Amino acid sequence: MNPRHLISLADFDVAALRGLLDRADALRPDALAGTGMRDSLRGRTVCTLFFEPSTRTRASFQLAATRLGADVLAFDAATSSGKKGETAVDTLRNLEAMGVDCFIVRTAVDGGLHELAAAAKPETRLINAGDGRSNHPTQGLLDMLTIRQRKGADFGRLSVALCGDIRHSRVARSDLQALKALGCTDIRVCGPDALMPDDATLDGCRRFVRFDEALAGADVVMMLRLQRERMEQGLVASLEEYFADYGLDGRRLALAKPDAMVMHPGPMNRGVEIADAVADGPQSAILAQVANGVAVRMAALQAVFAE
Repeated sequence: MNPRHLISLADFDVAALRGLLDRADALRPDALAGTGMRDSLRGRTVCTLFFEPSTRTRASFQLAATRLGADVLAFDAATSSGKKGETAVDTLRNLEAMGVDCFIVRTAVDGGLHELAAAAKPETRLINAGDGRSNHPTQGLLDMLTIRQRKGADFGRLSVALCGDIRHSRVARSDLQALKALGCTDIRVCGPDALMPDDATLDGCRRFVRFDEALAGADVVMMLRLQRERMEQGLVASLEEYFADYGLDGRRLALAKPDAMVMHPGPMNRGVEIADAVADGPQSAILAQVANGVAVRMAALQAVFAE
């Protein structure tokens, strides 16, 4: 692992993961209030290099960099020379030539960050904001921070259920990497066979076909978005049938522990993956996840600039 880059949580051991979570937790007051850290990255330039749409990740990275005092360049792929045929590597090199120090990259290409890291200058920093269906490390970190805040640091005593489109979900992969590293031994996955990965992603997990069984006694319920932009037609018969089989409503949530927390990385498809009453209910931690995003991304920026 190049310490100047944050590409995958698989590159981190448990001590490094806990260190990042501790750093993010300490930064939460400044992240939410916008105070106290303006000199941390003064004189640095951070570019949000997004080749795919984003709301939460892009906005929170921009806020994080601003909170730390960096100059922020927001790159818009829709109006860039990429539309004229320029490659992502050439885009990065041209922006490096303008003095950009750090790139926050989102791309539809699986493993696309590795190509950019190989082409970047030695002093350039890269942070993965989602590459294809491979990794979304800062989402994994903010999910772990949200769980830790509500359930404590002992992940070994937790039962965590992930439900939905795991096959196409970079969030699921980063969450699973982090949960395993932090010692969670009861990781449950549930969804249609067509939406389950065919690689080693689910090693160490318990696979459930029936959603009700996966939820029984769970401490954490993580719902995943149907990645319809990445999947072939016909993998889901209909959205109504999907919700009937795998949607989280009040009846199903009652099967989990009474204090179970509900999570979703967003954007939510209400009435497809999750019912309104659950998404907006007292057990929902969805907005807490969003709030933690700024602190986690501040911690990630500090970490890559620390080397």
